[in-house]
Amino acid sequence: MTVAILRFGGSNCDRDAERALAHLDIDAEIVWHEDGLPADATGVVLPGGFSYGDYLRAGAMAARSPIMAEVREAAAEGVPVLGICNGAQIGCESGLTEGAFTTNESARFQCEHVFLRVERADTPWTAAYDEGDVIEVPIAHGEGRYEIDDERLDDLEDDDRILFRYCDEDGETGPDVNPNGSKHNVAGVLGDRETVAVLMPHPERATLPDVGPTDGQGVLRGFESA
Repeated sequence: MTVAILRFGGSNCDRDAERALAHLDIDAEIVWHEDGLPADATGVVLPGGFSYGDYLRAGAMAARSPIMAEVREAAAEGVPVLGICNGAQIGCESGLTEGAFTTNESARFQCEHVFLRVERADTPWTAAYDEGDVIEVPIAHGEGRYEIDDERLDDLEDDDRILFRYCDEDGETGPDVNPNGSKHNVAGVLGDRETVAVLMPHPERATLPDVGPTDGQGVLRGFESA
């Protein structure tokens, strides 16, 4: 079992993801995007960072890298794919998931710990939690506001494809606990398959017990259960 962590020019959380997965005894390797997706990859991480300096739009250029066609094909065959922060932007830009991530409502870079409410617990990424659980993970982004038109958001809601929402420590949502202005407090969504997910917060930064909370471990363990 080897999870491919894709590295683009400007990626800077690939090593964080590799270290977090290693801590969970999940085999992973960093793959330079021009080398293509390994044929034996059993999972894919699109890590955080600032791929191509967020030129045009965050994630827009990396989404057009040839390797992303391979990732879409793998995802369609059931290979688990997780996009984190810039990886979530790449995931949306490449069509793996609906919507887009754009400039924070504050127009500032937000770096802080937030609470997330688990909206459903029957996916690989949330199997370690119960529905309604509240987990604490960090964010670090300037373009993390999730946007989507109302009709498609209704479809996501009806299809139960909202994975996480920003909330307070009691699980209550609202504008006062929404760090970036994301529509309906959405922090993470699923693709057409439950094995594909993107989220703006960083579970890999809430995995190692010597650096802080470990609530993010359950998300990364999705590579074991997918």
